[in-house]
Amino acid sequence: MARQSGIIKLKGTIGDISFYKTTDGHLAREKGGVDANRIANDPAFIRTRENGSEFGRAGKGGKLLRNALRVLMQNASDKRVTSRLTKDLLYIIKTDGVNERGLRTLVDGDLNLLSGFEFNLNGKLGTTLFAPYVNAFDRVSGDATLDLAPFSPILRIAAPSGTTHYKIVMGASELDFENEVSTFESDATAILPYTVADTLAIALSVTVTANSLLPVVQVVGVEFYQEVNGQMYTLKNGAYNALAVVTVDTP
Repeated sequence: MARQSGIIKLKGTIGDISFYKTTDGHLAREKGGVDANRIANDPAFIRTRENGSEFGRAGKGGKLLRNALRVLMQNASDKRVTSRLTKDLLYIIKTDGVNERGLRTLVDGDLNLLSGFEFNLNGKLGTTLFAPYVNAFDRVSGDATLDLAPFSPILRIAAPSGTTHYKIVMGASELDFENEVSTFESDATAILPYTVADTLAIALSVTVTANSLLPVVQVVGVEFYQEVNGQMYTLKNGAYNALAVVTVDTP
């Protein structure tokens, strides 16, 4: 892989060289590689097929989770969230001690390792919200809750410059990785003023399937706004909004 330099940047293929643009800039690389049919059938590539199978499973799991949380993620995610999530889910698959290599799954891996995952590295929940909170999930009832005692936003929320208002959000998703389906519910505060002395107590709650036999992921986030002439605008297009996994509950 080489980086393109100069005034004119190329895109496409010339001879055996492919030119393309990524978030890292304009790059070029030589075409090549092993024939796909050989990779699919040659015994020498069995490890490659096993790795590919598990990588594909991680990718599908990440897509399922991202689609489930789309309502919240569209306001709080960075450009590399897809690759970061896939990497973490692949690691979880490799913790599966039940199935053979190539057949390992997310469900049989340690999904608790996903707890703490930050969807936006530009605005992490861990360095944004310093107000103590209690989150919980009751599998019997299907209730996911978030409670915060009264706090001073200026002291307990690290907001980006220009913030006049904020909102705290919470969601829970029930994930069926095998059938690639999910459910999702979310709750949020109103858009609250950032400069008030203290908030009232905050209590958010959602309900997913009672007595579910599937993994459930709970997320918490903070969104920032700027008021201009009485209208609320997402601050800097949500670049510093935070969203993170706070609970992973498995049956």
